[in-house]
Amino acid sequence: MSVFRAKTTFDKFFEAGILLKGFDGLLETIGGLFLIIVDPKNITGFINWSTASELNSDHRDFIANHLVRWGHDLTRGTLLFLGLYLLTHGIAKLVLVVEILRNHLWAYIGLIILTIIFIFYQSYEVIFSHSISMILLTIFDIVVVWLTVVEYKKKRHHTLLRKE
Repeated sequence: MSVFRAKTTFDKFFEAGILLKGFDGLLETIGGLFLIIVDPKNITGFINWSTASELNSDHRDFIANHLVRWGHDLTRGTLLFLGLYLLTHGIAKLVLVVEILRNHLWAYIGLIILTIIFIFYQSYEVIFSHSISMILLTIFDIVVVWLTVVEYKKKRHHTLLRKE
């Protein structure tokens, strides 16, 4: 079995993007597991503890008040949904990244499709939230899709040449 090896500068950018996707998948997996096992009361308690001094000095603090409100509305079902959402996406990304690094062509297509789905969802979120971090994540994902498409075409071409 051949393993992906970055030979060109383009390959190195692709590899960096893929490794960042893998790291993101790992963080999502860990976060998903955490949300599945943690008690909502613990999160609410942590939010109350961490925002207490800010709210004492400025009771109208926008972020602290939103965090406290979110924490009080948090339910076991919400955490389970968020945990499963993160866990499934994280595992999917990890599997696809590992299989790309093992040079399996199907994983390139899988990562392209999965990332395009994320791009559509993130674009929807950007329309309503105007979040800079979501915009940057979406741009990063667009670049990763482009790098993956180019790398897939290159790998597929080399695979076809070897079969002839």
